[in-house]
Amino acid sequence: MAKPASQAGAASVRTLRVGEQVRHILSEILQRGDVHDETLAKHMVSVTEVRMSSDLRHATVFVKPLLGRDEEAVIKALRTNTAFLQREVAHRVKMRYAAKLKFLPDQSFDEGSHIDALLRAPAVARDLGEQPSET
Repeated sequence: MAKPASQAGAASVRTLRVGEQVRHILSEILQRGDVHDETLAKHMVSVTEVRMSSDLRHATVFVKPLLGRDEEAVIKALRTNTAFLQREVAHRVKMRYAAKLKFLPDQSFDEGSHIDALLRAPAVARDLGEQPSET
């Protein structure tokens, strides 16, 4: 049965719930230092979002190291330890298949900062100023 057009792009509740569960598990693993990696031991890493595929076999994990320092090294360390992290997630989340994890840097903070900087630009601030009221 096909989904209605209004729901075609929307994630299901189950997909969102499993993604949030995976996010919590990965955050806990990284916080406790269960991954024995020198780079990950030196950095606090935030798992900001996990997007699951509709069949729950793939998970895109968005991460951000504290203060954005050494982002490339942290992503490389996570990718190096993907097999361990996949096993841990599969062990803790009761699903038919173990999700394959893909780690990407979270760009949403950078995008938000860019938008904020644009809104604070003098030309935009002038345009957003109060308009004379018509009475």
